Amino acid sequence: MVNAGNTAWVLVSAALVMLMTPGLAFFYGGMVRSKNVLNMLMMNFICLAVVGVLWALFGYSWAFGNDAFGGLIGGNEFAGLANTIGHLVGYAATDPATGAVTPWPGNDALPTTAFVMFQLMFAVITPALISGAIADRTKFWAWTAFVAGWVTLCYFPVAHWVFAFDGFTGPDNTGGWIANVLKAEDFAGGTAVHINAGAAALALAIVLGRRKGWPRERMRPHNLPFVLLGASLLWFGWYGFNAGSALGAGDLAGLAFTNTTLATGTAVLGWLVVEQVRDGKPTTLGAASGAVAGLVAITPACGFVTPLGALAIGVIAGALCALAVGLKYRFGFDDSLDVVGVHLVGGLVGTLLIGLFGTSSVNAAAPGENGLFYGGGLTQLGRQALAAGAVMLYSFLIALILGYLIKATIGFRVDDDAEVIGIDESEHAETGYDYSGLGGAGGLGSPRPRLATSDGPARAIAGKEN
Repeated sequence: MVNAGNTAWVLVSAALVMLMTPGLAFFYGGMVRSKNVLNMLMMNFICLAVVGVLWALFGYSWAFGNDAFGGLIGGNEFAGLANTIGHLVGYAATDPATGAVTPWPGNDALPTTAFVMFQLMFAVITPALISGAIADRTKFWAWTAFVAGWVTLCYFPVAHWVFAFDGFTGPDNTGGWIANVLKAEDFAGGTAVHINAGAAALALAIVLGRRKGWPRERMRPHNLPFVLLGASLLWFGWYGFNAGSALGAGDLAGLAFTNTTLATGTAVLGWLVVEQVRDGKPTTLGAASGAVAGLVAITPACGFVTPLGALAIGVIAGALCALAVGLKYRFGFDDSLDVVGVHLVGGLVGTLLIGLFGTSSVNAAAPGENGLFYGGGLTQLGRQALAAGAVMLYSFLIALILGYLIKATIGFRVDDDAEVIGIDESEHAETGYDYSGLGGAGGLGSPRPRLATSDGPARAIAGKEN
């Protein structure tokens, strides 16, 4: 009953998606200033620990348990990962030729624990994406508290809305409203991951306010090789994210893999063309950002569109996201690393374009209608818009409320001195780089100012911005 090949693919895909969080840490870490690189890495790394624990205690159950209230949240039957070890997930199946029914969980069942770990990695990277919007000014423990609160109140319920399909985790289990009632299509997380994270990122950028000196000062990435390395790791891991969401090593996984590759390639080109026309030069940062924009946009659509549709989605997303990152200057919100411009806008583009390019010819199990370009009219586009709007509004409000609560209690932002000196020193008592061996009077190896502390010997603090 268990399909060993599919199980192996899902476990490998879970490992690939896990790698995306360290990849994101390098991507974001290279874009901040050197005095804040460790803090940025830690803001991503801590998500593995916090979300993993909460997922086991109640998160998986709230996301994939039998619906407890109107398609909004699952029950507690899997709390503490009860009823998972030795259990299966899958679907009952009917042979279209003979009409013979294979009872739940079908011939392609997966061990529940494999599915639990695969979905955990989605839950981990989603709050990590938010961190880029508030880089260079955030208290580590305040951020950790936000992650715990936001995944509990926002990610776990939204995952239930989008990913919990009727009859998958149990023969009579009921899932979420977006997947089963609205029938909006989201193959791997355009709504639950990217729109969800992008809306929360906008809310937190408003709560924390602008970095000191922004936008007057140019706050350049300190390590572009890190950025490109991180983007490459993300691209690599994204095959687990998208192709793994087929939950089997078959034709649908191959389609998702293909579409992911093609959309990412055209998105890089779309972003670089915009840079060339607007700024006169194509940049490394632009290439890396374009790749991520393409990955984001194809995520919801990769199992529902043809390769030609994927090419179109990629180039549209690359160009629109390249333009969208400038919105923060027009509207005055300091989204440090362009989470809103890439993830919120890219997620919206990919989710909505399913309503144009989606076709059941590549996926007979698609829950919705064909897109406009395949004779389906505007029905599916309307469904996609409603799903995107609901997730965006809910996530924004939850993040805004949580952000202001943390700000009013333990404080969310480091003090002005820490922001100037560097958050690595003030929050972690470490620095990302040791310049002591570079020597030279007045150079990087010269003695630095020292700050007396109440809990031990004086420690050196960085006197330069980078």
